[in-house]
Amino acid sequence: MDTVSLSWPADPNSRIPYWVYADDETYQKELARIWYGPHWLYCGLEVEVPTVGSYRTLMLGERPVIMVRRSSDEISVVENRCAHHGTKICWERAGIVEDLTCPYHQWRYDLDGTLLGVPFRRGVAGQGGMPNDFEPKDFNLRRLKVEIVNGVVWATFASDTPSFRDYVGPEMWGHYERIFSGRTLRVVGYNRQRIHGNWKLMLENNKDPYHAALLHVFFATFGLYRPDQKNALEMDATGRHACLTAVMAKGGANQVTGALPGFDETIKLQDSRLIEAVKELKGEETVGASTIFPSVILLQQVNSMQARQIVPRGPNHFDFVWTHFGFDDDDEEMRARRVRHANLFGPSGYVSADDAEVIRMVQKGMAPAPREGVALTLMGGREIEKSSNMATEAAIRGMYRYYREVMDL
Repeated sequence: MDTVSLSWPADPNSRIPYWVYADDETYQKELARIWYGPHWLYCGLEVEVPTVGSYRTLMLGERPVIMVRRSSDEISVVENRCAHHGTKICWERAGIVEDLTCPYHQWRYDLDGTLLGVPFRRGVAGQGGMPNDFEPKDFNLRRLKVEIVNGVVWATFASDTPSFRDYVGPEMWGHYERIFSGRTLRVVGYNRQRIHGNWKLMLENNKDPYHAALLHVFFATFGLYRPDQKNALEMDATGRHACLTAVMAKGGANQVTGALPGFDETIKLQDSRLIEAVKELKGEETVGASTIFPSVILLQQVNSMQARQIVPRGPNHFDFVWTHFGFDDDDEEMRARRVRHANLFGPSGYVSADDAEVIRMVQKGMAPAPREGVALTLMGGREIEKSSNMATEAAIRGMYRYYREVMDL
C-alpha cells in the first residue's frame, strides 16, 4: 500500500481509517514502537514455571522468547535465539532444563541468558577457535526487563519502561489487584486459536460494551452482560488501558430487552450450573474485563478467570492464547465449576466464538477499501471519559488517541 497517501481523517476521535488494520508498513512500525517499545507485555503466570529450570516458550510481538525460572524468587525472560547463528534454542512449549543449550553448535547459556560455554573456543590442538578478542560477555542472550506482579510475569524490551503499577495507573490497579491479589494461582487449562483479523480489533472488541448484548445472544438472554445491568467503564489517564465491569442481571424480558434483536426468551438452559456463580472476589461485579495495552485481556466472568494473550502475525492475523486459571486452594467443586465456565467462555463457547467470527467479517469487509474507508466510534459522543452505560465507544476512542501519539499519526 502507498503509505505516502495515508493520513488520519479529520475528527480523529470519532474515526479510524481502515488502513491501520491492513497496511504492512504501519504494522512494522507498530512492532517497533508498541510491541518492542516501552510497554509491558504479558508473559504468563508465575506458577507456570514452578521449579528452577522450568520454562515456557512464547511469542512477544513476533519475537520468540523463553520464560524460565532461574531461582526460587527470580524469573528470566530472554530471546529464544542463539547469539551465534540465531538458532532457536527451545522448541517445546514447556519443559525443564539445567541450562539453555543451542542445538546447532552447543553454545551454552545460564538460565539468565549469560553465555557460559563455547565448544572449541580455544581451538583444537592449537588450531582454529575464537580470536583472542572474543568476549563471552558480549554474546549473552538478550534479556528483557521483567516484573512479577502478584503472580503474573510481565516483560518489556525497553529499559526505560516505568514500573508496571505506574504503567497501568491507579484507575486500573484496583481492577488488576481484585483478581491478582497475591493469592496463589493454579492453571486450569489452555486454548489457542488463529483469528483472521488485525490484532487491534480484539482490543477494540474487549473495550466495546456497545456490542455485547447485540452480538451475543447468550449474554442478552441469560442476563450475564446487557444494558439493564449496573455497569461501568473506566480507563487509565492515557486511554490505552480500560476495564468493563457489570453486575449480573436475572435474565428474562423487560423494556430494555425489547431493543435487543438477538434476545430470545424461548432459549432455556438444560443445566443451570453453566452460569451459576459463587462470590469469591471483592466487590459486587460478576464481570470484569481489563485490557492491558497492547498484549492481553484479563477477564473474570462469573467464576471463569482467563488471561487472553494477543500475538500479532502480520496485519491480517493474530494468535489468541488463552490461559484459564483459578486459585490453588480451590476445592473440587470450584475446580469443576471453573472448567464448566472455561468451556462456556472459551473460544468455542456460546460467547467468544461470536467475537472471532465477527472480527473476521470486519477484516474482510474493510479489505476492498483500505484508503478511503473509515470506522466510526461516535457512540457516546466524542469524549474520552469513564461511563456507567453500555452505549459508548469511549474506550476505543481512548486507545486510538494514545495510538496516534505513539505512532506519530
